[in-house]
Amino acid sequence: MLRTFILGIVATAFAGGSCVWAQDFPSRPIRLVVGFAAGGTPDALARSVATQLEKQMGGTVVVDNRGGANGIIAAEIVASAPGNGYTMLWAPPALIINEIIYPKLSYKTLKDFVPVSSVCLGTGYILSVYPGVNARSINELVALAKSKDKPLTYGTPGIGNTQHLVGELFNLRAGTNLQHVPYKSLAPAITGVLSGEIQVLFPPPTVVVPHIKAGRLRALGVTGEKRWQGMPELPAIIEFVPGFSVSGAWHGWFVPANTSRSIVTRMHAEIKKAVETPKVRDFMITGGYEPDGRSPEEFRKLIVSDFDKYGEVVRIANIKPK
Repeated sequence: MLRTFILGIVATAFAGGSCVWAQDFPSRPIRLVVGFAAGGTPDALARSVATQLEKQMGGTVVVDNRGGANGIIAAEIVASAPGNGYTMLWAPPALIINEIIYPKLSYKTLKDFVPVSSVCLGTGYILSVYPGVNARSINELVALAKSKDKPLTYGTPGIGNTQHLVGELFNLRAGTNLQHVPYKSLAPAITGVLSGEIQVLFPPPTVVVPHIKAGRLRALGVTGEKRWQGMPELPAIIEFVPGFSVSGAWHGWFVPANTSRSIVTRMHAEIKKAVETPKVRDFMITGGYEPDGRSPEEFRKLIVSDFDKYGEVVRIANIKPK
């Protein structure tokens, strides 16, 4: 009887301590690792949420850009970090696509990470071309890409990025032969198309709309199932290329696998609150994203589903590491 009483007190003390500890979190800066360079879409979205979280939580969220290898470097950093809540990961679906293309990676998404929340969902990408390209419509681009002796090139932030899959799916559905040129991140890919080094790009609206409005790039269409409300004059590519439509990628928040449930629950609640604030919400919608904030369990289901979806595209397009 005495032993049972003592164990009960100990259990209660631990439970209370865990609750207090969760309430005191964070007591020092949180490091949010982003696997892409500053200035790109993942960075811009991550910083908008991180800034709001600082206001809500009364602490500091340091965005640490670790670009390269299509986000693999950042993922490896966080996968091996302590699960104390002070090192977290911001990642798009490249996290799981890398695992599909590179089966010998040092991490496994659903084994080494806990999905906290899908922060936002993309509505699609904008098919953009260098102004010197002799194509002012999707049909003209398709014809040019089929007839040109020297193939047109399209750039992406790296092999296995969602924009890479978009380009290869476009080739399959339109019967074109756009040649893939991988960059280390989206920023140099945008520089490449602005300079004419490459001719085609499928960027998210967040970073490309200013260039389109200034005439530095020509927009031909959007990849989503319907026209984007931000530029309703642009047709959906599916209007001209049957069977082609790709919604934009989610951007998610992850923590190392051994992170306590109390921290995961706290971070999800804070992220959901952040994406519902008008400033963050408007920033995302203007950039072509829909605020999400789904639960860890629902986000995990989305990831499992995307393993199947992206796996099929990788197989059909025969995408392999170089």
